[in-house]
Amino acid sequence: MNRVTSTSELRSSERVFVAAMQRLGFGRLEFLQIEHGELLLDPWPTTVRGVKFGSEDVAARGTFPDEFELKRQFGEFFEYVRAVDAGEIRCLEVRHGLPFSMEVEHRPDKNRGSRG
Repeated sequence: MNRVTSTSELRSSERVFVAAMQRLGFGRLEFLQIEHGELLLDPWPTTVRGVKFGSEDVAARGTFPDEFELKRQFGEFFEYVRAVDAGEIRCLEVRHGLPFSMEVEHRPDKNRGSRG
């Protein structure tokens, strides 16, 4: 599967999720369902904001443009999600508004093996 490189290549649910990660800045999103390679955002995943005292609030940076080139981390994240048939992201760690690491529960498809 080709890696997503621009917001113009994102599905509407993916665009919403990118904006949410950028607003979050630092923290984590928990219990995010994946079905047929798409993020299910209803119900919205649990969001936990990281707060570090004595530092600039990343969420206060302002607005983000509608269209832009995605950083490699977003491309790798969506490439992974789109390859999962059914699963749950137990915890997605976000740093500087970018996906950093995640723990994923896979629900293996009998026909495709362990990647979901």
